[in-house]
Amino acid sequence: MAMSVVVSIIAAFVISALSGLVVLPFLRRLHAAQTEREDGPATHLKKTGTPTMGGFIFLIGFLVVSTFYSITNRAIIPVIIATMGFGFVGFLDDYIKVVKKRSLGLKAWQKIVLQLLVTAALLWYIASFTSVSFDMAVPFSAMFSPDGNSIYVNFGFFTIPFLVLVILGTVNGANLTDGLDGLLGSVTTVVALFIVAASLKLGIHIAPAGGAMAGALIGFLLYNWHPAKVFMGDTGSLALGGFVVSSMIMMKMSIFIIIVCFVYFAESLSDIIQVLYFKATGGKRFFRMAPLHHHFELGGWSEIRVVRVFVLVTVFLCVLSFWIL
Repeated sequence: MAMSVVVSIIAAFVISALSGLVVLPFLRRLHAAQTEREDGPATHLKKTGTPTMGGFIFLIGFLVVSTFYSITNRAIIPVIIATMGFGFVGFLDDYIKVVKKRSLGLKAWQKIVLQLLVTAALLWYIASFTSVSFDMAVPFSAMFSPDGNSIYVNFGFFTIPFLVLVILGTVNGANLTDGLDGLLGSVTTVVALFIVAASLKLGIHIAPAGGAMAGALIGFLLYNWHPAKVFMGDTGSLALGGFVVSSMIMMKMSIFIIIVCFVYFAESLSDIIQVLYFKATGGKRFFRMAPLHHHFELGGWSEIRVVRVFVLVTVFLCVLSFWIL
């Protein structure tokens, strides 16, 4: 299994890196350009015109490699379903915004309905075609259990509503995190490597899919690292959220998401706090700007520094999660 992970990382990296040579010129010809918000950091205005929908670059590498391994390892199929399903929702949003030139993209209710449909398909497939239950490991419980293994819980009637909340929260948290060059790609590369390590430790056979995503993202970062030549768009960010949450559900680690993907959670929470505080105080702001990465930017941090700090936080929390699993 370890060798298959190494092969999946290398193969997905090569495919992703080569795909960028084709996808990037195509996006330029399509005029699929990003328009930066005028109320955002002033340093971002120069990014207007940068191609978006670049998520296709790493999704090609991920899909080819993970599909190959899914032939003999059906546990990978739910991860593919979630990744490509949410990626398709993101693509529709991107296409409407940047190709059809309708600035709002999908309406909020349309996006939620489509996300719920993908969520339903994911949970139905897991329940119907895999042996994975919806039990969830409790963080830190292994440290106190007699046999040294994690304690698992099931919320009964509330399990499905809880998982729906976790799925939508993770997917949209990933979307909010995608605001700086290389930020979401770098953070999720670390999470993908954690998924590889955790799945090997638990004996859940999705490690090749984690390796495929890690390799594909590294290939994508060749184009997305600061200064970015292309952005992943909602096509990529929603797909990454789907990849992470489906992998964690397959490993029965849904509750661990708040630790492993703390950056996603913090970005979402900062946005919620900003909106509620703004309404409660009649126009005052709790953060300089939300989501959280913009708060640090306006505090004088460079994009690269924000990315490095967020990645280091993720590395620490992933190591902690692996240790307490």
